[in-house]
Amino acid sequence: MGAAIKIYTTEYCGYCVRGKQLFDRKGAEYEEIDVTNRPDLRKSLMTAANQRTVPQIFINGRPQGGFVDIAALERKGELDRLLATEPSPDDPPVKL
Repeated sequence: MGAAIKIYTTEYCGYCVRGKQLFDRKGAEYEEIDVTNRPDLRKSLMTAANQRTVPQIFINGRPQGGFVDIAALERKGELDRLLATEPSPDDPPVKL
């Protein structure tokens, strides 16, 4: 199964596409939440992630940042470890 991944995106975001492509290459399943026409959800996302940009990526309830951040984890060889970690009851819920 692997990690629980949520990616908050917009329709017009190239970095969102690249983030999804990276997870697709890894064979990682993710839930995509489009915030394009959802200013309420976008505002909540900014609070939860402490970021204004998309994509915002959460792995097992923890904010990981955007595409640049997960690409850096991939270069360091740390992304696979995160993706292999099963969700646990102790993981924080993403509250939006």
